[in-house]
Amino acid sequence: MSKTINWGIIGLGSIAHKFATDLLTVEGAKLYAVASRNQDKADAFASKYNATKGYDSYEALAKDPNIDAVYIATPHALHKENTLLCLEHNIAVLCEKPFAMNAAEVDEMIAKAKEENVLLMEALWTYFLPHYQYVLKALENKEFGDIVKLEADFGFHRAFDDSARLFNKSLGGGSLLDIGIYPIFAALSTLGIPKNIEAKATYFENGADSSCTMNFDYGNTNAILKSTLLEDTPTEAVFYCEKGIIKINTMFHAPATVTLIPNEGEKETIDFNYKTIGYNYEAIHFTKLLQDHKTESDVMTFAFSEQLIETLDKVRSKINLKY
Repeated sequence: MSKTINWGIIGLGSIAHKFATDLLTVEGAKLYAVASRNQDKADAFASKYNATKGYDSYEALAKDPNIDAVYIATPHALHKENTLLCLEHNIAVLCEKPFAMNAAEVDEMIAKAKEENVLLMEALWTYFLPHYQYVLKALENKEFGDIVKLEADFGFHRAFDDSARLFNKSLGGGSLLDIGIYPIFAALSTLGIPKNIEAKATYFENGADSSCTMNFDYGNTNAILKSTLLEDTPTEAVFYCEKGIIKINTMFHAPATVTLIPNEGEKETIDFNYKTIGYNYEAIHFTKLLQDHKTESDVMTFAFSEQLIETLDKVRSKINLKY
C-alpha cells in the first residue's frame, strides 16, 4: 500500500476551503494540519475539515515533522517566502497560482526545490481537469485541424475596495495575476510561446490593473485574450480551427462543458459529470507524485511554470505595471 500523505494548508481563505473540501475525497491523502495568523481561525478550519492540528503561524506548521505536503493559499506576494520556508523543512509544496510575483522569484523557488531535492509544483488546477485534458488531446490530434484563432477571456465585476486583497497592488492584486493568468495559460498550453505580444490595460485609482487586453501573435495564428474586474464576461476559451470550433463553455478554467461545432455536421456538447469542485484532480496528481518519490510534475513542469511567469512579466512590461 502507498503511504498516506499528510497534508498541511497555509493561508485559510476561500480557495483553501475549496481545496480542503476536495482533499477529503482524495485516496491516500489526509488533511493533517492548517495554519493561519489567527489561532481561532486555524482551530475553526481544522475542526470543519477534521484536521489534527491548527497552528497560529506558518513557521510552526513548517516545523511539524509529520507533514509531507503543504498547499500554499496565501496572497501572491507571499508565495515565494512561504514556499521557501516549507522546502527548507523538507516539505513538498503545491503552491497556488501565480507561482510568485515574477520570474526571478519563481527561479529562486525552483532552484531551492532542486537543491533540497523536494517536490514543488504550481497549483494551476485547470491543467488537471478532465474537460481541459480532453480539449488538449483533441487539439493535439488535430481532430478539427490546426488552430486558426483562440479567444479566451475571464471577467467579473467587483466594486472597488482598496482594503480587499483582490485590489491590493502590493499583494499582486488586479486582474492580470489573479485571473488574466487563465487566458494566458490557455494560449501557452495549446499554442506555446508567442512571437510577439501586444497588450493594453486600464487601472484602478490605486494603480492595480482593472482590465487587460492582449494579442499573442504566433505568425500563422493569434490568441486574443482578456481579463477584467469591471464586467461579467462569458469566461470561455474558444478554439477556432480549420474544420470547426472547440469551445470550452463558461468558467472554462473550472469544471465546465465542451461544445464541438464542426463545419459540417451536428454540434455536440460534452458534459464531464463533475462531482467535486475540481481541486481534487491536482491533489490526486500531487499525492501520487509524492508517493512515487518524484520531485517534479510531468504535467505542470518547471519549464512550463517558468514560461507562464515570464509571459506574465512580458505583459506587465507592455502595460507598464509594476508591483
